[in-house]
Amino acid sequence: MNNRLEPSPFGRGASLTLYACILLSMLLGGCATKSYVVLIPSPDGSVGEVVIKGEKGEQVLTQAGQAGTLDGRALQIEDKQIKEDFGATMAALPKIPVRYLLYFKAGTTLTAESESLIPKIIIEAQTRPAVDISVIGHTDTVFTDPYNMQLALKRASKVSELLNEKGLKANSLVIESHGKRNLLIQTPDNTWEPRNRRVEVSVR
Repeated sequence: MNNRLEPSPFGRGASLTLYACILLSMLLGGCATKSYVVLIPSPDGSVGEVVIKGEKGEQVLTQAGQAGTLDGRALQIEDKQIKEDFGATMAALPKIPVRYLLYFKAGTTLTAESESLIPKIIIEAQTRPAVDISVIGHTDTVFTDPYNMQLALKRASKVSELLNEKGLKANSLVIESHGKRNLLIQTPDNTWEPRNRRVEVSVR
């Protein structure tokens, strides 16, 4: 039998959905229907695409609730049935990482809106049993590479200090500087771009 699951390159939502689908199909047991793969939304609400190929043909799943048996037959599964079949499995899935972007007016001064994200990051961290945090500093393309590497590190350190001051408890916290590498908005050198003056905080 030639059974294959093929993800389409639709980005983050697609990969998360495929991850859930594969787990659900492998861990299914005692269902009235043969083992099947069902497309469920990722936690951010996006729905990707999964292709199932088997002896009975090929099915392309593109909508939440669409399903197919592993031999390629199409199914439509109601939410109630999905919860009955996969509720325990979905509850056991690890939470996906959450990313926050904090922007700076200049130097190491956060914008007011970005500073207000600090408590939200703390709350998100508290929902995870063993949380890992990465704090990555960035700059725009004004000034030299060595200066920007130092400035980005200062920004990341500033955010790390604010998190710790507000009571962050993390299994690990890693601080990095990318300087003007990995721009959010691509610009030439010596370009003032507020959206590149940022720190990215990932909670996982």
